[in-house]
Amino acid sequence: MRSKAGCLGTLISNWLWIVVLLGTSFVARPGSAGAEEPVVVEGTRPRTPCRDTDPVRRPYFGDLHVHTALSLDAATMGTANRPRDAYRFARGERIGIHPYHADGSPMRTVQLSRPLDFAAVTDHAELLGEVAICSTPGMPGYGSMLCRLYRGWPRAAFFWMNLQANRATRHDFCGAGGRLCLEAARGPWQETLEAAEDAYDRSAECAFTTFAGYEWTGAAGSGNNFHRNVIFANDVVPDLPISFIDEPELVAFWHRLGAGCLDAGNGCDAVVIPHNSNLSGGQMFRTEREDGTPMPRSEALDSHRYEPLVEVMQHKGDSECKLGLGNADELCDFEKVSESSFSGLFMPLMAEPPTARQFIRNVLREGLVQQQRLGVNPFYFGIVASSDSHLGTAGLVEESADYPGHGGAGTPPGEDVPVGLPDHIEFNPGGLAVLWAEQNTRSSLFAAMRRREVYGTSGPRIVVRFFGGWDLPDDLCGRPDLAATGYAHGVPMGGRLVATGPGRSPPIFAVSALADPGVGDSTGTPLQRVQIIKGWVDDDTSYERVYEVAGDPDNGARVDPDTCEAVGAGASSLCGVWRDPDFDPAHLAFYYARVIENPTCRWSQRLCLAAGVRCEDPSTIGDGLEDCCSDRHRPIIQERAWTSPIWYQPTAP
Repeated sequence: MRSKAGCLGTLISNWLWIVVLLGTSFVARPGSAGAEEPVVVEGTRPRTPCRDTDPVRRPYFGDLHVHTALSLDAATMGTANRPRDAYRFARGERIGIHPYHADGSPMRTVQLSRPLDFAAVTDHAELLGEVAICSTPGMPGYGSMLCRLYRGWPRAAFFWMNLQANRATRHDFCGAGGRLCLEAARGPWQETLEAAEDAYDRSAECAFTTFAGYEWTGAAGSGNNFHRNVIFANDVVPDLPISFIDEPELVAFWHRLGAGCLDAGNGCDAVVIPHNSNLSGGQMFRTEREDGTPMPRSEALDSHRYEPLVEVMQHKGDSECKLGLGNADELCDFEKVSESSFSGLFMPLMAEPPTARQFIRNVLREGLVQQQRLGVNPFYFGIVASSDSHLGTAGLVEESADYPGHGGAGTPPGEDVPVGLPDHIEFNPGGLAVLWAEQNTRSSLFAAMRRREVYGTSGPRIVVRFFGGWDLPDDLCGRPDLAATGYAHGVPMGGRLVATGPGRSPPIFAVSALADPGVGDSTGTPLQRVQIIKGWVDDDTSYERVYEVAGDPDNGARVDPDTCEAVGAGASSLCGVWRDPDFDPAHLAFYYARVIENPTCRWSQRLCLAAGVRCEDPSTIGDGLEDCCSDRHRPIIQERAWTSPIWYQPTAP
């Protein structure tokens, strides 16, 4: 193992500026003086090539999981922000959030300290038309009993309407075959698409990128979710999103998406991103069919094709790993929820303990087992994170005393600002997706998603590079061309290393991390350490191990929970070159990097302190603040980043 600090130069040097979009065809467009300048065609529309392009790629920070008032759950908690508002917020504008005064003005406002580079609004495909009907006077069904319930008692309507959706059935006012509700869904779907087009920066500045998208929202049993976000590459999209009501079986959903998009031959492309597996009760990633027969190779191939990414972190918790459920890693005890389903958090009769298959590291390990059996890895996932905001507040992920919650703490119209903590004590602000791309355009960012050169953070804007190969130099951390050398002599995060002979030496990995620099006078949190997590399979059994690669887990950094004042050393950058000391060339394996910040106060602790709570004095614990002193409260956290894995396999597939 070898580590060095001071890798800033390795990430900013060798950035060569060019004016042509790499790998894209061009057409001519007349200029103002009669000259011709190139124009890129993305989907069906032209765009100006970016003024700045980086051949060794840059990290772009964004949010691929955002809900607005078009989603039933957001609407029934009082959210009024729509897709255009979500994109305005993502670009740095201040917007209002619920609750609202009688005149429609918001009682609260929010603004990002730093704009995002990209975002996607992913409203639930389920009930898009029903929400539109119940909200629009004159539409058929507006006067139905259910729509009156929706307008008068929205929380009750939320449960009843979702119950029907989870049964994959339409409400009576939707008419035969659900025709009226399907037609009504065209309006909000068109609004979503137009908002994405209007917010996309097609100028040479390339300042902000949007993606059309939606969420396919399936659930089973006691609310175990197997939700998926669908992100489209460009403006070529299906006429309507495919909802769980329309297609409740996962493989059939993939195939329908393929027929209407990926295989339609019209330029449509999409990725599917499983999310929030920590509340899935093990239903998110299956290896058996409903009749108990093993997953066939055809289904593994479908999973590999349609689902290149997975969401490791969001508002409802971290899904990386769970201490005691196949993972002996102490850092797995991070932003965990105590139940296996969303319903179990709020209804004790439906509570069930978490299972090992809810956590992504275990799923990655199972992917190796399935690859050994089938010859293809169904869980070959790149890793991202996002917010799952239900306020239309893309990227609102800072641990702040002003954190307003993302969902579940909303109040329907006519009610006041929530008293006490604004969210469930086990929820958090969520994370960010980071894409390594040549430029901030749909084409470049989507290509990063496809090749899995992505990572996720729990909120901070940590910058991480991760390369693997057999010819990476030992002094790579000290070289100004770290990235160029990594690409030339290895593969980046999301890539695959294939051995060509039985006597292969251990692969070499290089990981470089820069701390979030913060904003203005507010500096970011220093880094504590960098780890590499390995998973491998031997004789149909999977294993894992965590290795320290750079930094110091005992650096003395700590935070005073009574003041949130941090003390102790840390690093602005960490870098390490590492060889696997336990490498066996015969074993399928994966490796991913995890970057850990020094300890800081969690959002809930900041709010509890701001409210004057002192747990030793019950008189200071006001209404809604009881969880400040509960066993479930974790006042101190260590924020982090997770890279996509690099996979090793002994022979070519």
